[in-house]
Amino acid sequence: MNSHYRRLLSSVVAAILCSCGGGGHPSQVRGSSIVTTWHYDNARTGANTNETILNPANVNANTFGKLFDIPVDGAIIGQVLYLSNISIPGKGKHNVVYAATMHDSVYAFDADNTGTNASPLWQVSLLPPGATPVPMDVQGCSATTAWTEVGISATPVIDPTTGTIYVVAKTYENGNSVFRFHALDVTTGSEKFGGPAPITATYTANGQTDTFNPLAETNRPALLLTNGRIYLAFGSNGCNNYGDQGWVISFNASTLAQEGAFNTEPGSNLAAIWMKGGGLSADSASNIYGETGEGSFTPGANFGSSVFRLTQSGNSLQVGDWFTPWNQAFLSENDLDLNDSVLVLPDQPGPHPHLALAVGKEGTVYMLDRDNMGNYCASCTAEDTQIVQELPQVAKNTGCLVYWNGMVYSTGSGTPIMAWALTNGMLSTTPVVQTSPQDGGHSPVITSAGITNGILWQINGTNLAAYNAATLAQLYVTSQTSGRDTLPALPHFAQLMVANGKVYIGTNSGITVLGLL
Repeated sequence: MNSHYRRLLSSVVAAILCSCGGGGHPSQVRGSSIVTTWHYDNARTGANTNETILNPANVNANTFGKLFDIPVDGAIIGQVLYLSNISIPGKGKHNVVYAATMHDSVYAFDADNTGTNASPLWQVSLLPPGATPVPMDVQGCSATTAWTEVGISATPVIDPTTGTIYVVAKTYENGNSVFRFHALDVTTGSEKFGGPAPITATYTANGQTDTFNPLAETNRPALLLTNGRIYLAFGSNGCNNYGDQGWVISFNASTLAQEGAFNTEPGSNLAAIWMKGGGLSADSASNIYGETGEGSFTPGANFGSSVFRLTQSGNSLQVGDWFTPWNQAFLSENDLDLNDSVLVLPDQPGPHPHLALAVGKEGTVYMLDRDNMGNYCASCTAEDTQIVQELPQVAKNTGCLVYWNGMVYSTGSGTPIMAWALTNGMLSTTPVVQTSPQDGGHSPVITSAGITNGILWQINGTNLAAYNAATLAQLYVTSQTSGRDTLPALPHFAQLMVANGKVYIGTNSGITVLGLL
C-alpha cells in the first residue's frame, strides 16, 4: 500500500471512529494517527507516514530524548499499539497506548503521561484463578531468548471499527500449557464476543493428522486482522523443543469461532513461524504471507525454510503458492532460518506488478511475484533463477525489511543499514545510501510526513538511533547523551513504535517513552 492510500485509509478510519460515539466504541479526532497493528499496516511496510511532529531538524540530542518510563508487571515482547482520543469510562478522553506483558497482563496507559507514577487507565490479567504464566523450566530454551516466563509474547491487533483489541495469552494450569484467544474492549479491557476462545487445532494431510501441541508452541508473530478474521501464527520458543511445528490458525473476529488451520510440517517437526516477532502479511485480496525456519522440505507439502501464501476458503486455509530457496538444505542444516516478515510492496509498473520481498538470517533478499512465487528450482546451483530478483547475502541476521518513498531498507547485525531503490519492480543492485556497520538485529521503522521528513529508527544493541531516511546520516543516538537517555534492559528482538511525536519501546520492565524535551 503506497503512502497516498495509507493516508486515505487513516482518514477513513478516523472518520469512522469519530462517528462511533457510545456503545463502547472509541471516538477519535479526525486525522489523528493511530497504530492498530505491527509495523503500521498489513503489508508490513514499517512506515508511519502521518508523523508531523518529529522531523530530521528536531530529532537531535539537544531537543529530543527520554521522557519517562512506565513500569508494568513483566517484559513487553511485542510492539505497543496506539489509539487517539479514546473515551475511558469515568476518566474522560485520552490518547491511549496499549501494551501486553509476559505476565499475561494487558494495560492501557495515557500516551501523553508526563510521569512514571501515573496509574494505568485500565489493567486486566488474563490469568484464570490458580494459573501462572508458563515457567521457563517448563517452556525451555531460556538460554536463547533470556525470557523468565512466557505469557503474551505476540503484538496484539486492534479493530478500530468495533473498539476491540485481540490478544493471545499462554498460561500454565494444573501442569499443562494452555493458549486462549481474547477479544477485549479498548475502553475497559472487558472480554467481548463470549471470549476467551481456547486455541486447539488439528491438520490432516496425506492421511496423517497432526494435533497442535501448546507445550511445544509459542505465539511470537504479531496478530493479523484482515477480511473479518484474525490470523495467529506459532512456532518454537527459540530452539527446537518438544517436536514444535509451524502453525497458522484463523478465527472469526466477531464470533471467535475457529475458521481454519495450516501446519507447515505435517508428519514432521520444525519449520517454525516466528519472524522475529513480526506479523504475517496480507495483500489487498487478503492473501496471507509468512516465512518459516529450518525444517524438512518436501515440495508443496513440507515447508521448511520457505515462504508461503495462504488463502481462506470457507472454514479452511489453503496453500495458494510458495517459494523455497535453491539452497534450502544448507539453510536448514546451518540454522539460517527465513525469520522475518514478508514485505508486500505497492503495485509496480512492469511485467510483475504484484511483488513481495523475503529475507532471512543468511541475508539474501528474494523478490517474489505474488502471482507466481516460483516454488523450488531443483536444478539451481548458485541462485534462484525462477524468481524476479535475488540479492545474495546483503546483510547477516537481518531485521525485517521496511519500505518508504520508493526505497527498501535493510538492516543486519554488524552490517550497514542500506537503502535500495525500487524502480519498475526491481531493486538497485547496490545500495543508494548506507551507514557504517551497526549492531542491528532488531527490526526498524520509518516515520515521515508523507514523502518528506523521513526518519529511520533502529535499536542498535542497547541504544536507540535515528537516521535521516533520505541520506542515512545519523541524527541521534541514546548513547550520546551522557546517560540521560539510557534505556532499561531490552528483551530479545525488542520492538519500537513511533506515533504523534513520541517513540515507545517495550522493555523487560515496562515502556520507555522518548520525544521532544
